[in-house]
Amino acid sequence: MPYAVRRGRRVGVYDTWEECREQVNRYPSARYKKFPTYQQAQDFVNGRDYPPQRERSAVVYTDGCCSRNGRYGARGGIGVYWGPYSSYNTSERLEGRQTNQRAEIQAACTAIEQAERQNYTRLNIRTDSEFTIKGATEWLPRWKQNGWKTYHGDDVVNKEDFQKLDKLCKKVSVTWTHVPGHSGDPGNETADWLARNGSRQ
Repeated sequence: MPYAVRRGRRVGVYDTWEECREQVNRYPSARYKKFPTYQQAQDFVNGRDYPPQRERSAVVYTDGCCSRNGRYGARGGIGVYWGPYSSYNTSERLEGRQTNQRAEIQAACTAIEQAERQNYTRLNIRTDSEFTIKGATEWLPRWKQNGWKTYHGDDVVNKEDFQKLDKLCKKVSVTWTHVPGHSGDPGNETADWLARNGSRQ
């Protein structure tokens, strides 16, 4: 969905949040907005206001797994569960480096990308990964301030994955809910099954 800048360094319609942010970040009284169509975005640039876009919320379960995690032959998978019969339910092999932590982060990223495609403005991600939740809500802001270095000055592990997650969270307002793993929660159990099935692909 396009971003419209009515007041900023350079007014116009932009395809990505990164392009839009360059025009409005720290610009006094900047005016910008995200729209479902390019025509509405262009109209906003030209001075026409639309009623506020109705907020749409959703709940999704995510999980990631990796057999033989940290060893030769590791196989990761991601699971995203929107509900019975949803065409967005996902069971896929993890791309790139095969670790459990990457699988958890990438499952959340996939869910946010899917939420944006469905025009959801708010998303509640339910996951048993405390690592992903703490990374997104506690550690990530500090890493960014420290130039993506840890408290001890080391490079952040999974930096690229967390950077991707950070960008996506600017497009959809995400709240996180921790669900204890293997506690009988149907959504979590299904996301876990989808992730394990994905790792076998």
